[in-house]
Amino acid sequence: MADDNTDRRRTDEMSLDELRDEIRTIDRDIVELIAQRTYVAEAIADVKEEKGLPTTDEEQEQAVMDRAGDNAEQFDVESNLVKAVFRLLIELNKVEQRESR
Repeated sequence: MADDNTDRRRTDEMSLDELRDEIRTIDRDIVELIAQRTYVAEAIADVKEEKGLPTTDEEQEQAVMDRAGDNAEQFDVESNLVKAVFRLLIELNKVEQRESR
């Protein structure tokens, strides 16, 4: 991944339309990653069901939230925003797991 200064120089030289195209590409990538995460979460739900484990694993959820906060800091993104996104992802996965049982 390019450093922040290289990214800023590159985006400083882009037109508004080019920047919006870049956002569209990033948005698509985000959705693709959410889909991948959801697929893996569904596999985890299947394993939990096979092993008779509960849907909620608070220790694992906290580990995910801690990791999200650490990643936010690494990329200089607001930690609370990133954690809110991950809290939503976790809650949606739990709802899907409960509905599939």
